[in-house]
Order: sequence, then C-alpha cells, then structure tokens
Amino acid sequence: MSILFAVICGVIQGAAEFLPVSSSGHLALFQQIFMKDPASADLLAFNVLLHLGTLFAVLIIYRRDIFPLVPAFFSVCGKLAGGGLRSAELSPHERLAVMAFLGTLPMAAAKLVDDRVEALSSSVTAVGVILLVNSAVLFFAGRIPEGRRDGGSAHPATALICGTAQCFAVLPGLSRSGSSIAAGLACGYEREFAVKYSFILSVPAIAGAAVFEIPDAFKHGIPSADLPACAADAVTALICGAAAVKLLAYISRKKGFGPFAVYCLAVGAAAVTIGVFGIRMPVF
Repeated sequence: MSILFAVICGVIQGAAEFLPVSSSGHLALFQQIFMKDPASADLLAFNVLLHLGTLFAVLIIYRRDIFPLVPAFFSVCGKLAGGGLRSAELSPHERLAVMAFLGTLPMAAAKLVDDRVEALSSSVTAVGVILLVNSAVLFFAGRIPEGRRDGGSAHPATALICGTAQCFAVLPGLSRSGSSIAAGLACGYEREFAVKYSFILSVPAIAGAAVFEIPDAFKHGIPSADLPACAADAVTALICGAAAVKLLAYISRKKGFGPFAVYCLAVGAAAVTIGVFGIRMPVF
C-alpha cells in the first residue's frame, strides 16, 4: 500500500467525516474509481485506523464537553436507581449525557443493514444518487429558522430524532453530521448547539464502528510493509478531522450549509455520470 494512497484516504476521511459531505461516500468513490482492484483489496484494518484517527480528533477538540459526560451519566444512573428522575432536576452535563445516550440507541439498528450498505459502496452510481439526496438535506437544513434550544433547554426526547437521522448516514453518500445537524435544527436547536451535539453523537458512532470491526481487522495482523502507510492514514485523518471540526463550527455560524449543498450536488451529478458510463482511472 502506497503512502500517497494512505494520505489521500486520510484527508478524505478526516475532512468529510465532520464536514457534511459524507466520508463513506467520498472514500467509496475514490476507491472504486482510482483503485485497480477495489473488490479484492483488504482495507478493513486500514479503515479502522481511519476511524480511530477521526475519533481522536473530535475527542481533542470537544474534550471539555465530552469527558464530563462520563461521570454525569453515572450520576444520572444513581439518581434513577434512587427512585426518581426529573428532567428539570438535571444539570447541563447530566442532560447532555442523557441526550448522548438516547441519541446513540438508534444506531443499533444500523448493524442490521451492514451487508446491503457494503453492496451500495461498490456502486459509483448509487453513491452519486445518495450524494444528491444529501445535497437536498443540506439545502433543507439551511432554510430552517434557527431555534433557541441549547444544552440546558433541549428536551432529551429530541435526541432520539437526531439519533434516528444519524442512522440513515450508514448509506454511503449521506452525511452523518449533515443528517444529525438538520434534525437538530428541525427540533429547534441553536445552530451552535446542533453542531456540537452532532459531534458528541459522532463519538459513540465512530467508536462503535471501529470496535465491531477490530477483531476481524487485526485477526491476521498488519503486514509490516503496510505499517508506514497505516500510520500515515491515521495521523492524516486526525489532523484533517480536527481542522474540519473547527471549520464546520465556524462556517455553520457564518454562512450555513449552502456551499456544502452545492458541492454535494456537483459531486453527486459527476458520480452518477461516471457510474453510468463506467469510467475508471485505476492508479493505485
């Protein structure tokens, strides 16, 4: 595996995981168009390291919001075991911990369609069509009036809506962050909180995807010749992921999601055209 291939994949994963343009869709397009034999390539361990790189990126940027959720979650469990729990009595961190837990629950359903999603990833045309759908979602999100709910006032039940929206992002081409942010805005969240909550939900989603794949990915180890490339892809994904988190937080406050919608429209249309005509440029 070439280091150039690894770095390109790291850039795609790191940037597109958090920008609302779908990392899985972009990786699928890149690998299907530019790899010589994508069907026979064993990229499982490689993809796990890509996910871990982006996971560390969001943990670093949002560490002050994420790490306090662990003791807050156990505090909520203690109150619940004590005989009662009222939403109004929750601290901001406890409320956010409950929302993170509820928002993660729908992701269990995503494991039921893994095989079908894998089949979609091998079709450039299908990924292109889903990117067009993602563009429509982003156009819709940009036209939702900004709400006033933040971490202290958002109702925990709305977390299930955001988590369900995030579930659909298992489809290659549909952005996880774009779907959950759009759902949050529809639930009346402030734009800044919708973005933050989307990133918080990404932690169990990314970690879960990596954990489920680790046993198979590292069953036979990583060939020593591929270690430099694997290290390069993880580090690149971390750096680009951290930059993307900061960039989306800034752009969402200043310009909304219009530029991303236009981008996905262009890439989706190009992918459909490439898929229909069977265009390939095998380089790696």
